[in-house]
This record gives sequence, C-alpha cells and structure tokens, in this order.
Amino acid sequence: MRNIIFIIPLLFSFALIAQNNELRCNVVVTAKMTGNENVQIFRTLETQLNEFINNTKWTDRIVYPHEQIECSMNIIVESYESDLFSASIQVSSSRPVFNSTYVSPLYNFNDRDFTFRYVEFQNLNFSKTQFQSNLISVLAFHVYIILGLDAETFESQSGQSYFEQARTIVAFSQQTNSNGWEPPAGGAQTRSALIDNILSPTYKEYRTVMYQYHRNGLDIMNSEPKKGKERIANTLNNFAIMNRRRPNSFILRVFFDAKSDEIKDIFSSGPNVEIVELLETLQNIAPMYAGKWRSITF
Repeated sequence: MRNIIFIIPLLFSFALIAQNNELRCNVVVTAKMTGNENVQIFRTLETQLNEFINNTKWTDRIVYPHEQIECSMNIIVESYESDLFSASIQVSSSRPVFNSTYVSPLYNFNDRDFTFRYVEFQNLNFSKTQFQSNLISVLAFHVYIILGLDAETFESQSGQSYFEQARTIVAFSQQTNSNGWEPPAGGAQTRSALIDNILSPTYKEYRTVMYQYHRNGLDIMNSEPKKGKERIANTLNNFAIMNRRRPNSFILRVFFDAKSDEIKDIFSSGPNVEIVELLETLQNIAPMYAGKWRSITF
C-alpha cells in the first residue's frame, strides 16, 4: 500500500509536467495614449490575455518546463469607444543557446493594424478552424509564428505545421475585412504578407538561415567560438542570393529587426574571423542598419 501511495503522486507529478503550455508569455496592456490608463477594463483585459495565452494548449506536443518558449506581447491601446479598441501590438520571442545562459531573439514584430472588440470578462476561446474575434485571431496568429520560428531553429523545416496554422488563421480572418489581414499587395507589411513570405519558395533562404544560424552557429559558440562565428557569417551570406532574387524583401526586415543587435555584438568581440564579405552583404541587404554594420570594427 505504501508503494502504491508513493507511485500515485509520482504519476500525478509527471502528468502536471506533461501539461505545460508551450509558451511562457508576458502580456502587457498599456493605455497611456487614451488618457484613461487607470480604467479597470485595461487591467482586466491584461489579466485575461495572460491567462488565455499561457493556459491554452496550442499543440498536441508534450512540453516540459525547459522547453517553454519565452515571449512577450505589448498591446498599446491608442483609443477606445464602448467595446471597440484601436491598438498596436509588439510581439517578441527568444530561444536559449546551447550550453549557455544567453537567449537569442527570434521574433520582434510591431503589428500596427490591430483593432478589436472586447467586453470586460468576455470568454476568450480559440478555434483552429473558425473565426472567434479579431482579438483572438491576431494573438493566435502571432503565437503560431512564434512556435514555428522556434521549431525551425532546432530542426530544419520543422515549423511547417505551425506556419500552415498561421496561414489558416489568415484565411478565415480575411473574410471579416478586419485591418491587417489584407492579401499581400504593393509592399504592404501585413500579417498576410508575413506568412506568405515565410512559406514562399521565393524566400526559402530565410528558413534555411534560421536553422543554420542558430543550430550550427550559435549553439556551438560556447565551445568553439571561432567556428561558430565563421558558420554564422557564411550562413548570413546566403541572404545575398535571396536579395538578388527579390531585393528589399519584407522578410529580411523581419529577420534583422530581431537579429541586428546580436549580429553586431557577435562580430564585435571574440576571436577574429574574416568578415569583409559579410559586411558587404549586410550593407547591401540591410542598409537600414548601416550604422550598426559600420560599428563592427573588430
């Protein structure tokens, strides 16, 4: 009997571990721009969104605590009237680097077209196949982008199912005519354009770089810093091919919005490696960060 009593709590503890959510996300709602930042509805919204994101099981995977993805969503409410809110949302995520305390930024996206309806204490539920609300669709879309990008950095092409779910969310959300879901056109940087870029063969180097940069470069930096830097430099040079095919692409901006500071820091310290070709590539494909590239003098 004592053995049975011991086994039951042990099995229960394993069940609790297996039920972990995929994300460890900090959601912040800021309402200073409305002039009414202390209104209770904003605090309720923040609490509900934290519970929604962190308590929803987004995949069928068994997730252990060390596998949870660190991310954040900062919702800046610009105005509201009754139950209609106009806002923007800054979404970011990171992943740990092997044998290190360092975490590497993967996603840093400022989604400016974010309008939604919300009534205090309303139920927040997500369906993989059906539109619930623009609030839910926008958050879920970014969740699946986060899941997909994280997976891609550990195993090549392993984020496909998450990206396809993000595309499904785009498809049923477009039918509502809500802002930010419009089909890619004229260089618009919408959610639709983002997932179209990620899944398009035209930009296939993006996913290749995400894997090679992190798994074959960053993850060996602690034990073999010079080799890690050389691999990262060679990997980034692959973007030159993509840029020749489609110059100044949206997906390149998304990449460098997350990685520009990290790249600058990597090549500004540590063992010397040849970076003449890399610097030329960076200047050509990401001129908006020219000041950072010029500061790499190591």
